[in-house]
Amino acid sequence: MANVAIIGAQWGDEGKGKIVDLFTHDADVIVRYQGGNNAGHTLVVNGKKTVLHLVPSGALHAEKLCVIGNGVVVDPEVLIDEIRALKAQGHLANDEQIRISEQAHVIMPYHKLIDQARERLRGEGMIGTTGRGIGPAYEDKIARVGIRFVDLLEEDTFREKLERNIQEKNFYLKAILKEKALDFDQIHDSYCQFRDQLKGYVTNTGLLLDQKIRAGKRVLFEGAQGTLLDVDHGTYPYVTSSSTITGGACSGSGVGPQHIQQVIGISKAYTTRVGSGPFPTELHGPEGETLRREGAEFGATTGRSRRCGWFDAVGVRHAVRMNGMTGIALTKLDVLTGFKKIPICTAYRYEGKTIDEFPASSKVMQGAKPVYEEMDGWDQTLDNVRNFSDLPLSAQKYVKRIEEVIGSEIILVSVGPGREQTILLKNPFEK
Repeated sequence: MANVAIIGAQWGDEGKGKIVDLFTHDADVIVRYQGGNNAGHTLVVNGKKTVLHLVPSGALHAEKLCVIGNGVVVDPEVLIDEIRALKAQGHLANDEQIRISEQAHVIMPYHKLIDQARERLRGEGMIGTTGRGIGPAYEDKIARVGIRFVDLLEEDTFREKLERNIQEKNFYLKAILKEKALDFDQIHDSYCQFRDQLKGYVTNTGLLLDQKIRAGKRVLFEGAQGTLLDVDHGTYPYVTSSSTITGGACSGSGVGPQHIQQVIGISKAYTTRVGSGPFPTELHGPEGETLRREGAEFGATTGRSRRCGWFDAVGVRHAVRMNGMTGIALTKLDVLTGFKKIPICTAYRYEGKTIDEFPASSKVMQGAKPVYEEMDGWDQTLDNVRNFSDLPLSAQKYVKRIEEVIGSEIILVSVGPGREQTILLKNPFEK
Protein backbone atom coordinates (compact mmCIF):
# COMPACT_ATOMS: atom_id res chain seq x y z
CA MET A 1 0.00 0.00 0.00
CA ALA A 2 1.29 3.46 -0.88
CA ASN A 3 0.29 7.09 -1.06
CA VAL A 4 1.06 8.59 -4.45
CA ALA A 5 1.83 12.10 -5.72
CA ILE A 6 1.10 12.99 -9.36
CA ILE A 7 3.43 15.75 -10.59
CA GLY A 8 3.73 17.46 -13.96
CA ALA A 9 7.19 16.84 -15.41
CA GLN A 10 7.11 19.58 -18.05
CA TRP A 11 5.46 23.02 -18.40
CA GLY A 12 2.03 21.75 -17.39
CA ASP A 13 -0.80 20.42 -19.58
CA GLU A 14 0.78 16.95 -19.56
CA GLY A 15 -2.48 15.08 -19.06
CA LYS A 16 -2.49 14.88 -15.26
CA GLY A 17 -6.28 14.93 -15.13
CA LYS A 18 -6.60 11.67 -17.03
CA ILE A 19 -3.88 9.95 -15.00
CA VAL A 20 -5.31 11.10 -11.66
CA ASP A 21 -8.74 9.95 -12.79
CA LEU A 22 -7.26 6.57 -13.74
CA PHE A 23 -5.41 6.03 -10.45
CA THR A 24 -8.34 7.33 -8.39
CA HIS A 25 -9.81 3.86 -8.77
CA ASP A 26 -7.15 2.65 -6.29
CA ALA A 27 -7.24 5.68 -3.99
CA ASP A 28 -9.59 6.67 -1.19
CA VAL A 29 -8.70 10.37 -0.97
CA ILE A 30 -7.62 12.80 -3.72
CA VAL A 31 -5.90 16.02 -2.66
CA ARG A 32 -5.30 19.13 -4.75
CA TYR A 33 -2.41 20.95 -3.05
CA GLN A 34 -1.42 24.08 -5.06
CA GLY A 35 -2.43 26.49 -7.78
CA GLY A 36 -5.89 27.81 -8.44
CA ASN A 37 -8.34 27.96 -11.29
CA ASN A 38 -5.46 28.80 -13.60
CA ALA A 39 -5.20 25.01 -13.92
CA GLY A 40 -7.49 22.95 -16.10
CA HIS A 41 -7.62 19.18 -15.87
CA THR A 42 -9.44 17.53 -18.77
CA LEU A 43 -11.02 14.10 -18.28
CA VAL A 44 -12.69 12.03 -21.00
CA VAL A 45 -14.90 9.19 -19.73
CA ASN A 46 -17.13 7.24 -22.11
CA GLY A 47 -16.52 9.89 -24.74
CA LYS A 48 -17.71 12.74 -22.49
CA LYS A 49 -15.25 15.53 -21.68
CA THR A 50 -15.19 17.20 -18.27
CA VAL A 51 -12.83 20.06 -17.41
CA LEU A 52 -12.05 20.67 -13.75
CA HIS A 53 -10.28 23.78 -12.44
CA LEU A 54 -10.44 23.51 -8.63
CA VAL A 55 -12.22 20.33 -7.62
CA PRO A 56 -9.82 17.34 -7.57
CA SER A 57 -10.10 14.97 -10.51
CA GLY A 58 -11.44 12.23 -8.25
CA ALA A 59 -14.82 13.98 -8.33
CA LEU A 60 -15.97 11.72 -11.17
CA HIS A 61 -15.74 8.69 -8.90
CA ALA A 62 -18.47 8.07 -6.35
CA GLU A 63 -17.52 7.85 -2.67
CA LYS A 64 -14.02 9.25 -3.11
CA LEU A 65 -13.06 12.07 -0.75
CA CYS A 66 -11.88 15.17 -2.64
CA VAL A 67 -9.78 17.65 -0.65
CA ILE A 68 -8.76 21.18 -1.64
CA GLY A 69 -5.64 21.75 0.42
CA ASN A 70 -4.27 24.80 2.16
CA GLY A 71 -1.80 25.45 -0.66
CA VAL A 72 -4.57 26.19 -3.16
CA VAL A 73 -5.87 29.71 -3.76
CA VAL A 74 -9.62 29.51 -4.32
CA ASP A 75 -11.96 31.72 -6.29
CA PRO A 76 -15.18 30.92 -4.39
CA GLU A 77 -17.47 31.87 -7.27
CA VAL A 78 -15.63 29.53 -9.65
CA LEU A 79 -15.69 26.73 -7.08
CA ILE A 80 -19.43 27.11 -6.47
CA ASP A 81 -20.11 27.00 -10.21
CA GLU A 82 -17.91 23.94 -10.61
CA ILE A 83 -19.58 22.06 -7.75
CA ARG A 84 -23.00 22.98 -9.14
CA ALA A 85 -22.06 21.72 -12.62
CA LEU A 86 -20.70 18.44 -11.25
CA LYS A 87 -23.83 17.88 -9.20
CA ALA A 88 -25.95 18.48 -12.30
CA GLN A 89 -24.03 15.66 -13.99
CA GLY A 90 -24.74 13.32 -11.09
CA HIS A 91 -21.38 13.70 -9.33
CA LEU A 92 -20.66 14.88 -5.75
CA ALA A 93 -24.10 13.64 -4.69
CA ASN A 94 -22.81 13.41 -1.13
CA ASP A 95 -21.62 16.75 0.30
CA GLU A 96 -19.25 14.80 2.54
CA GLN A 97 -17.27 14.00 -0.62
CA ILE A 98 -15.59 17.41 -0.84
CA ARG A 99 -13.65 19.32 1.79
CA ILE A 100 -11.86 22.69 1.66
CA SER A 101 -8.96 23.63 3.91
CA GLU A 102 -9.80 26.36 6.39
CA GLN A 103 -6.29 27.69 5.71
CA ALA A 104 -6.69 27.96 1.92
CA HIS A 105 -6.52 31.55 0.71
CA VAL A 106 -9.41 33.24 -1.08
CA ILE A 107 -9.01 35.01 -4.41
CA MET A 108 -10.63 38.44 -4.28
CA PRO A 109 -11.80 40.74 -7.12
CA TYR A 110 -8.81 43.03 -6.62
CA HIS A 111 -6.47 40.10 -7.24
CA LYS A 112 -7.97 39.52 -10.68
CA LEU A 113 -8.02 43.20 -11.59
CA ILE A 114 -4.39 43.67 -10.56
CA ASP A 115 -3.34 40.53 -12.46
CA GLN A 116 -4.96 41.69 -15.70
CA ALA A 117 -3.77 45.29 -15.42
CA ARG A 118 -0.16 44.27 -14.82
CA GLU A 119 -0.13 42.00 -17.86
CA ARG A 120 -1.52 44.82 -19.97
CA LEU A 121 1.20 47.21 -18.77
CA ARG A 122 3.96 44.66 -19.40
CA GLY A 123 3.15 44.68 -23.10
CA GLU A 124 5.58 42.46 -25.02
CA GLY A 125 7.22 41.45 -21.73
CA MET A 126 4.07 39.85 -20.39
CA ILE A 127 4.47 36.62 -18.45
CA GLY A 128 1.36 35.03 -19.94
CA THR A 129 -0.72 34.63 -16.80
CA THR A 130 -4.36 33.53 -17.06
CA GLY A 131 -5.50 36.81 -15.48
CA ARG A 132 -7.42 34.94 -12.79
CA GLY A 133 -5.69 36.60 -9.84
CA ILE A 134 -3.56 33.63 -8.84
CA GLY A 135 -0.23 35.48 -8.53
CA PRO A 136 -1.60 38.49 -6.59
CA ALA A 137 -3.42 36.12 -4.22
CA TYR A 138 -0.16 34.33 -3.47
CA GLU A 139 1.55 37.70 -3.05
CA ASP A 140 -0.94 38.64 -0.36
CA LYS A 141 -0.42 35.27 1.28
CA ILE A 142 3.33 35.84 1.52
CA ALA A 143 2.79 39.48 2.56
CA ARG A 144 0.53 38.17 5.38
CA VAL A 145 -2.48 40.20 4.33
CA GLY A 146 -4.37 37.42 2.56
CA ILE A 147 -7.88 36.32 3.49
CA ARG A 148 -8.26 32.62 4.32
CA PHE A 149 -11.44 30.60 4.49
CA VAL A 150 -11.21 30.61 8.27
CA ASP A 151 -11.17 34.42 8.10
CA LEU A 152 -14.10 34.46 5.70
CA LEU A 153 -16.13 32.37 8.16
CA GLU A 154 -15.56 34.93 10.93
CA GLU A 155 -17.63 38.01 10.02
CA ASP A 156 -15.68 40.48 12.16
CA THR A 157 -12.32 39.19 10.93
CA PHE A 158 -13.44 39.22 7.32
CA ARG A 159 -14.81 42.76 7.48
CA GLU A 160 -11.68 44.10 9.16
CA LYS A 161 -9.30 42.46 6.70
CA LEU A 162 -11.37 43.38 3.67
CA GLU A 163 -11.66 47.04 4.71
CA ARG A 164 -7.90 47.31 5.17
CA ASN A 165 -7.15 45.52 1.89
CA ILE A 166 -9.67 47.47 -0.16
CA GLN A 167 -8.19 50.76 1.06
CA GLU A 168 -4.68 49.70 0.11
CA LYS A 169 -5.60 48.01 -3.19
CA ASN A 170 -7.74 50.90 -4.38
CA PHE A 171 -4.84 53.27 -3.94
CA TYR A 172 -2.59 50.93 -5.94
CA LEU A 173 -5.23 50.35 -8.61
CA LYS A 174 -5.88 54.05 -9.18
CA ALA A 175 -2.42 55.57 -8.68
CA ILE A 176 -0.24 52.92 -10.31
CA LEU A 177 -2.38 50.74 -12.57
CA LYS A 178 -4.82 53.50 -13.64
CA GLU A 179 -7.85 51.32 -12.87
CA LYS A 180 -11.14 52.19 -11.22
CA ALA A 181 -11.57 51.73 -7.48
CA LEU A 182 -13.52 48.74 -6.16
CA ASP A 183 -16.60 49.03 -3.95
CA PHE A 184 -16.29 47.55 -0.46
CA ASP A 185 -20.00 46.85 0.10
CA GLN A 186 -20.43 45.05 -3.19
CA ILE A 187 -17.47 42.76 -2.55
CA HIS A 188 -18.38 42.19 1.08
CA ASP A 189 -21.98 41.24 0.33
CA SER A 190 -21.13 38.90 -2.55
CA TYR A 191 -18.45 37.10 -0.53
CA CYS A 192 -20.81 36.68 2.40
CA GLN A 193 -23.11 34.86 0.00
CA PHE A 194 -20.21 32.68 -1.15
CA ARG A 195 -19.41 31.95 2.50
CA ASP A 196 -22.94 30.75 3.16
CA GLN A 197 -22.75 28.35 0.21
CA LEU A 198 -19.31 26.93 1.02
CA LYS A 199 -19.05 26.94 4.81
CA GLY A 200 -20.30 23.37 5.11
CA TYR A 201 -17.27 22.13 3.18
CA VAL A 202 -14.60 23.98 5.20
CA THR A 203 -12.56 22.08 7.78
CA ASN A 204 -9.06 21.32 9.11
CA THR A 205 -8.01 19.22 6.13
CA GLY A 206 -4.46 18.60 7.39
CA LEU A 207 -5.89 16.85 10.42
CA LEU A 208 -8.46 15.05 8.29
CA LEU A 209 -5.77 13.70 5.98
CA ASP A 210 -3.65 12.54 8.91
CA GLN A 211 -6.64 10.65 10.29
CA LYS A 212 -7.31 9.01 6.93
CA ILE A 213 -3.69 7.96 6.48
CA ARG A 214 -3.51 6.52 10.01
CA ALA A 215 -6.68 4.60 9.25
CA GLY A 216 -4.94 2.95 6.29
CA LYS A 217 -6.64 4.96 3.54
CA ARG A 218 -4.73 5.53 0.30
CA VAL A 219 -4.15 9.15 -0.68
CA LEU A 220 -3.48 10.54 -4.14
CA PHE A 221 -1.89 14.02 -4.27
CA GLU A 222 -2.81 15.92 -7.43
CA GLY A 223 -0.56 18.70 -8.66
CA ALA A 224 -1.38 21.48 -11.08
CA GLN A 225 0.86 23.06 -13.74
CA GLY A 226 4.29 21.38 -13.99
CA THR A 227 7.80 21.27 -12.52
CA LEU A 228 9.23 23.68 -15.10
CA LEU A 229 6.67 26.27 -13.91
CA ASP A 230 7.67 25.90 -10.25
CA VAL A 231 8.26 29.31 -8.68
CA ASP A 232 11.69 28.22 -7.36
CA HIS A 233 12.87 25.59 -9.83
CA GLY A 234 11.21 26.53 -13.12
CA THR A 235 12.02 29.00 -15.89
CA TYR A 236 11.75 32.05 -13.63
CA PRO A 237 10.18 34.59 -14.07
CA TYR A 238 7.99 32.73 -16.57
CA VAL A 239 6.57 30.49 -13.88
CA THR A 240 3.47 30.06 -11.79
CA SER A 241 3.24 31.47 -8.26
CA SER A 242 3.29 28.26 -6.22
CA SER A 243 5.43 25.21 -5.57
CA THR A 244 4.45 22.59 -8.14
CA ILE A 245 6.93 19.93 -7.02
CA THR A 246 6.65 17.10 -4.49
CA GLY A 247 7.68 19.36 -1.62
CA GLY A 248 4.66 21.49 -2.41
CA ALA A 249 2.45 18.45 -1.92
CA CYS A 250 3.56 18.36 1.71
CA SER A 251 3.39 22.07 2.47
CA GLY A 252 0.19 22.49 0.47
CA SER A 253 -1.71 19.70 2.18
CA GLY A 254 -0.30 19.58 5.71
CA VAL A 255 1.00 16.03 5.30
CA GLY A 256 4.54 14.98 6.23
CA PRO A 257 6.94 13.72 3.51
CA GLN A 258 7.12 10.25 5.05
CA HIS A 259 3.53 9.71 3.99
CA ILE A 260 4.28 9.96 0.25
CA GLN A 261 5.81 6.72 -0.97
CA GLN A 262 5.52 7.06 -4.75
CA VAL A 263 5.99 10.12 -6.97
CA ILE A 264 4.74 9.72 -10.53
CA GLY A 265 5.70 12.30 -13.11
CA ILE A 266 3.43 13.01 -16.05
CA SER A 267 5.08 13.84 -19.36
CA LYS A 268 3.85 14.09 -22.91
CA ALA A 269 5.72 12.12 -25.57
CA TYR A 270 6.59 15.56 -26.95
CA THR A 271 6.62 19.00 -25.26
CA THR A 272 4.17 21.90 -25.03
CA ARG A 273 4.06 25.25 -23.30
CA VAL A 274 1.36 27.89 -22.83
CA GLY A 275 2.25 31.56 -22.52
CA SER A 276 5.62 33.28 -22.64
CA GLY A 277 9.04 31.98 -21.68
CA PRO A 278 11.96 30.01 -23.13
CA PHE A 279 11.22 26.78 -24.99
CA PRO A 280 14.36 25.29 -26.63
CA THR A 281 12.62 22.53 -28.64
CA GLU A 282 9.74 24.69 -29.91
CA LEU A 283 8.71 24.06 -33.52
CA HIS A 284 7.49 26.99 -35.62
CA GLY A 285 6.75 25.19 -38.89
CA PRO A 286 4.37 22.51 -40.15
CA GLU A 287 5.60 19.87 -37.69
CA GLY A 288 4.57 22.08 -34.77
CA GLU A 289 1.21 22.71 -36.40
CA THR A 290 0.71 18.96 -36.82
CA LEU A 291 1.43 18.33 -33.14
CA ARG A 292 -0.97 21.12 -32.17
CA ARG A 293 -3.73 19.82 -34.43
CA GLU A 294 -3.38 16.10 -33.70
CA GLY A 295 -2.86 16.68 -29.99
CA ALA A 296 -5.72 19.20 -29.70
CA GLU A 297 -3.22 21.48 -28.01
CA PHE A 298 -5.43 24.25 -26.72
CA GLY A 299 -5.47 25.27 -23.05
CA ALA A 300 -8.29 23.77 -20.97
CA THR A 301 -8.45 26.95 -18.88
CA THR A 302 -7.78 29.73 -21.40
CA GLY A 303 -8.40 28.14 -24.79
CA ARG A 304 -5.04 29.53 -25.93
CA SER A 305 -3.15 27.44 -28.47
CA ARG A 306 -0.14 25.72 -26.95
CA ARG A 307 3.37 26.07 -28.28
CA CYS A 308 4.59 22.65 -29.41
CA GLY A 309 7.99 21.01 -29.78
CA TRP A 310 9.90 17.76 -29.59
CA PHE A 311 10.53 15.87 -26.35
CA ASP A 312 12.95 17.73 -24.09
CA ALA A 313 14.81 15.20 -21.95
CA VAL A 314 16.85 17.94 -20.24
CA GLY A 315 13.73 19.41 -18.66
CA VAL A 316 12.22 16.06 -17.73
CA ARG A 317 15.51 14.87 -16.18
CA HIS A 318 15.42 18.01 -14.06
CA ALA A 319 11.87 17.16 -12.99
CA VAL A 320 12.80 13.56 -12.16
CA ARG A 321 15.62 14.74 -9.91
CA MET A 322 13.74 17.63 -8.28
CA ASN A 323 10.74 15.50 -7.37
CA GLY A 324 12.38 12.18 -6.59
CA MET A 325 10.14 10.63 -9.22
CA THR A 326 9.74 6.89 -8.97
CA GLY A 327 8.08 6.52 -12.37
CA ILE A 328 6.77 8.39 -15.42
CA ALA A 329 3.38 8.23 -17.10
CA LEU A 330 3.96 9.06 -20.77
CA THR A 331 0.93 10.61 -22.45
CA LYS A 332 -0.13 11.33 -26.04
CA LEU A 333 2.19 8.82 -27.70
CA ASP A 334 -0.53 8.42 -30.34
CA VAL A 335 -0.06 12.03 -31.47
CA LEU A 336 3.37 11.16 -32.89
CA THR A 337 1.91 8.63 -35.34
CA GLY A 338 2.81 9.55 -38.92
CA PHE A 339 6.14 11.26 -38.33
CA LYS A 340 8.96 9.57 -40.28
CA LYS A 341 11.61 10.72 -37.79
CA ILE A 342 11.07 11.82 -34.20
CA PRO A 343 13.87 13.81 -32.54
CA ILE A 344 14.61 13.66 -28.80
CA CYS A 345 16.47 16.59 -27.22
CA THR A 346 19.16 15.05 -25.00
CA ALA A 347 21.17 18.22 -24.22
CA TYR A 348 21.43 21.94 -25.01
CA ARG A 349 24.16 23.92 -26.78
CA TYR A 350 24.98 27.44 -25.62
CA GLU A 351 27.95 29.51 -26.80
CA GLY A 352 29.75 26.41 -28.00
CA LYS A 353 29.25 24.41 -24.82
CA THR A 354 27.06 21.36 -24.25
CA ILE A 355 24.67 21.65 -21.31
CA ASP A 356 23.27 18.45 -19.84
CA GLU A 357 21.39 19.95 -16.90
CA PHE A 358 18.53 22.45 -16.82
CA PRO A 359 20.06 25.96 -16.45
CA ALA A 360 18.82 28.52 -13.93
CA SER A 361 19.86 31.49 -16.09
CA SER A 362 17.06 33.03 -18.16
CA LYS A 363 19.69 34.28 -20.61
CA VAL A 364 21.09 30.79 -21.13
CA MET A 365 17.63 29.26 -21.48
CA GLN A 366 16.62 31.88 -24.07
CA GLY A 367 19.75 31.19 -26.12
CA ALA A 368 19.93 27.41 -25.66
CA LYS A 369 19.73 25.26 -28.80
CA PRO A 370 18.58 21.65 -28.62
CA VAL A 371 20.94 18.74 -29.28
CA TYR A 372 18.86 16.07 -30.97
CA GLU A 373 19.09 12.40 -31.66
CA GLU A 374 16.58 10.99 -34.12
CA MET A 375 14.36 7.95 -33.67
CA ASP A 376 12.38 6.16 -36.37
CA GLY A 377 8.68 6.96 -36.44
CA TRP A 378 5.67 4.75 -37.15
CA ASP A 379 2.49 4.88 -39.23
CA GLN A 380 0.19 2.49 -37.35
CA THR A 381 -2.57 4.07 -35.25
CA LEU A 382 -2.27 3.36 -31.55
CA ASP A 383 -5.82 4.14 -30.38
CA ASN A 384 -6.74 0.52 -29.66
CA VAL A 385 -3.40 -0.75 -28.36
CA ARG A 386 -3.64 -1.98 -24.76
CA ASN A 387 -0.38 -3.94 -24.35
CA PHE A 388 3.11 -2.53 -24.68
CA SER A 389 4.22 -5.46 -26.85
CA ASP A 390 1.49 -4.60 -29.35
CA LEU A 391 2.95 -1.15 -30.01
CA PRO A 392 4.92 -0.78 -33.25
CA LEU A 393 8.53 -1.73 -32.64
CA SER A 394 9.75 1.80 -33.35
CA ALA A 395 7.25 3.17 -30.80
CA GLN A 396 8.54 0.69 -28.22
CA LYS A 397 12.10 1.78 -28.94
CA TYR A 398 11.09 5.45 -28.62
CA VAL A 399 9.58 4.84 -25.17
CA LYS A 400 12.58 2.83 -24.03
CA ARG A 401 14.98 5.50 -25.23
CA ILE A 402 13.08 8.15 -23.28
CA GLU A 403 13.46 5.97 -20.18
CA GLU A 404 17.21 5.90 -20.72
CA VAL A 405 17.71 9.63 -21.27
CA ILE A 406 15.53 10.79 -18.36
CA GLY A 407 16.71 8.18 -15.86
CA SER A 408 13.29 6.96 -14.77
CA GLU A 409 11.13 4.01 -15.73
CA ILE A 410 7.90 4.56 -17.63
CA ILE A 411 5.03 2.88 -15.78
CA LEU A 412 2.17 3.93 -18.07
CA VAL A 413 1.70 4.88 -21.71
CA SER A 414 -1.39 6.79 -22.83
CA VAL A 415 -2.51 6.27 -26.44
CA GLY A 416 -5.62 8.46 -26.45
CA PRO A 417 -7.74 10.78 -24.30
CA GLY A 418 -10.15 8.13 -23.05
CA ARG A 419 -9.76 6.44 -19.68
CA GLU A 420 -9.56 3.06 -21.43
CA GLN A 421 -6.86 4.16 -23.92
CA THR A 422 -4.05 3.31 -21.53
CA ILE A 423 -1.22 0.82 -21.30
CA LEU A 424 -0.57 0.29 -17.59
CA LEU A 425 2.82 -1.28 -16.93
CA LYS A 426 2.97 -0.83 -13.17
CA ASN A 427 0.45 0.38 -10.58
CA PRO A 428 2.16 2.71 -8.06
CA PHE A 429 -0.43 1.89 -5.38
CA GLU A 430 0.67 -1.75 -5.43
CA LYS A 431 4.40 -1.15 -4.94
